[in-house]
Amino acid sequence: MHTVVVGTSGTTAQDVIAVARGKARVELSQDALDALARARAIVDALAAKPEPVYGVSTGFGALATRHISQELRAQLQRNIVRSHAAGMGPRVEREVVRALMFLRLKTVASGRTGVRPHVARTMADVLNAGITPVVHEYGSLGCSGDLAPLSHCALTLMGEGDAEGPDGVVRPAGELLAAHGIEPVELREKEGLALLNGTDGMLGMLIMALADLDKLYTSADITAALSLEGLLGTEKVLAPELHAIRPHPGQGAAAANMLAVLHGSGLTGHFQEDEAPRVQDAYSVRCAPQVAGAGRDTLAHARLVAERELASAVDNPVVLPDGRVESNGNFHGAPVAYVLDFLAIAAADLGSIAERRTDRLLDKNRSHGLPPFLADDAGVDSGLMIAQYTQAALVSEMKRLAVPASADSIPSSAMQEDHVSMGWSAARKLRTAVGNLNRIIAIELYAATRAIELRAGLTPAPASRAAIDALRAAGVQGPGPDRFLAPDLEAADAFVRDGELVAAVERVTGPLA
Repeated sequence: MHTVVVGTSGTTAQDVIAVARGKARVELSQDALDALARARAIVDALAAKPEPVYGVSTGFGALATRHISQELRAQLQRNIVRSHAAGMGPRVEREVVRALMFLRLKTVASGRTGVRPHVARTMADVLNAGITPVVHEYGSLGCSGDLAPLSHCALTLMGEGDAEGPDGVVRPAGELLAAHGIEPVELREKEGLALLNGTDGMLGMLIMALADLDKLYTSADITAALSLEGLLGTEKVLAPELHAIRPHPGQGAAAANMLAVLHGSGLTGHFQEDEAPRVQDAYSVRCAPQVAGAGRDTLAHARLVAERELASAVDNPVVLPDGRVESNGNFHGAPVAYVLDFLAIAAADLGSIAERRTDRLLDKNRSHGLPPFLADDAGVDSGLMIAQYTQAALVSEMKRLAVPASADSIPSSAMQEDHVSMGWSAARKLRTAVGNLNRIIAIELYAATRAIELRAGLTPAPASRAAIDALRAAGVQGPGPDRFLAPDLEAADAFVRDGELVAAVERVTGPLA
């Protein structure tokens, strides 16, 4: 079994995904354990002094002015976890909770939080046992950390609240810990606060969205190329010399992908030979690399932000290398929230242009010889008419999801926390948008492959043929009379989501960008 070792210098996106989505085990490096011990010694020394130190010997947020006596500090740490575990709404997905827990452990292991090595080891033990705290949709404003989500995770460490076991059954957390030989944690000074004060949920969702969108942008280049073939378009607009004079990296990569898919096609270049000759293809076809390329460059920026966050220690207060314990604002989620919103905007536009190509394939007045709605017997059959309705509904929701969450703020904690990022909300809507985009691309794939197969006497590119053959082998049927369409669309959705489309094409083209 793959093991991820957590040290003091952060982690990688690959490790986050291995823990969140896979079954990777987590271990703490010796340097992390040493750093944890050193930082804890500093916190213990401060706790013994009469002067108040935020998070160590004071209340929290707007209640930070109260100095807490030593006999009440353990209760203080328990209470912050219990009171902050106030989430509501549907359960958050298991992979999101595991990413959140792992990223909080990453920051704890940095030696900047003052948490004892024992607490960090218990966090790793819970992950390795496959115990997933029950976390709810609502409760984070993306500032002072993803407070309620992280609190529900900390509650599990204390043996309280509910959690899901490795068998998928939700049980009291104390029972699950006992079943796996894990002792509940008795929190001490600073530790309750340190377990709650991070942008780990929104960062985990960003990392997984980046992985999913990488695959979807390549898939969208493939379906755009298939639609171009289905519409008898021209591949001349994909020439590298055209994209070199507007040198956006993503645009060049998208055009190169499309050109690779279309290599050897017998369907391209007919745009001046049919009954409605045209000098240029429509924007949705001709400008596919420009739109997808802008999204790819947005992904690159978001990935840079994620890499910086993965190398960060996000907590308040923090233990600095010189021994000072200082309050700060590094828990503010603005850097992550912005790129989550940027990605939702880019995904909405990619979905929108894919839907326009699909609609063009279905419209007999613009499809250059294809039957209406790609139907077998138009009038008796409706073909893909309502598949496009479904795609349009998804695109419409994508546009609503593209409204930035990070442009909003709502005051909290008696105006102490008076400007928040709403990054958790940005991450939650991006997850929905990514799922919708996958479905939109799947419907374009379904329509484009049917259109190509209806072009009797013309031979698609070898890569296109490979995509069609793999899709049919996956149980997605080709042209023919009307049938129950939802199962075909679901199978196409899985075909794209599982990477089978990209894999089928790359067996012909070699690796795509």
